[in-house]
Amino acid sequence: MPELPEVNTFQKYFNEAALGQRISAIDISDDYIIKQVRDKTGNTTSATRKAGELGARFAERLKGQTFTGSYRRGKYLFGDLDSAHSVLLHFGMTGDLKLYSEAEERPKHERFAFVFEDGQRLGFDDPRKFAKIRYLDDREQYVKTIKLGTDALLISKEEFLEKAKGRKTSVKAWLLNQQVTAGVGNLYADEICYQTRIHPESQVNALSPKQLTAIHKSMINTLTVACDREAYYKEYPSNWFWQWRKEERVARRGKVLQGTVGGRTTHWVEGWQKLYR
Repeated sequence: MPELPEVNTFQKYFNEAALGQRISAIDISDDYIIKQVRDKTGNTTSATRKAGELGARFAERLKGQTFTGSYRRGKYLFGDLDSAHSVLLHFGMTGDLKLYSEAEERPKHERFAFVFEDGQRLGFDDPRKFAKIRYLDDREQYVKTIKLGTDALLISKEEFLEKAKGRKTSVKAWLLNQQVTAGVGNLYADEICYQTRIHPESQVNALSPKQLTAIHKSMINTLTVACDREAYYKEYPSNWFWQWRKEERVARRGKVLQGTVGGRTTHWVEGWQKLYR
């Protein structure tokens, strides 16, 4: 699933493709990933709607508007419009964007496309249909409603330590909690735990302020490097856990083990990462 660095790369692509572009139409192939949309009078389409109803309403709201900016928070990307409304692009597991102008360039699993006045199209490709697309009248209210935490690249050490107080959950589950810190996903959480030599199943409240500070620093550094390299895994540092785990599950520090922590498949290095409880 796209995590903060991947969505940061999507944001760069979206900005280059869509900012300043006026939408002449929305071409809907499959509106399954388009969620609740209010009409211009404020009425909301029922969750149990007829096929195509949400797509039509989505297209109606967007036609004639211009993308003026974008905002990313964690794994969520918002395209801002000249009406002061926004479009949420949450990529799920397989969502992707593609700008094109010729029909033969259309992505194989395109669900919809923004059709711009200059003839170009920005298609949203999603083979597995886990993405969530929403038209939002108020972006900030939506962020509050889903209780999305501070972006993982922006959270201060002080806020990070304050949120850790009294937490009995595992450090892995805590890092993955998007209401605590937005943007860290499964693979980056494992990387952070490896770099700080902390077993992912360690309880947060068993860690010292020094250890939590190290986790915060590692999180910022790891995500920054990944963003700078545009989430291109082949260019990640050779000393990252990410690279070593490919080598027949044996890392230089010891044997790579696998288990389930916080409901997610998790990897750690035996003997290198200490368990705190």
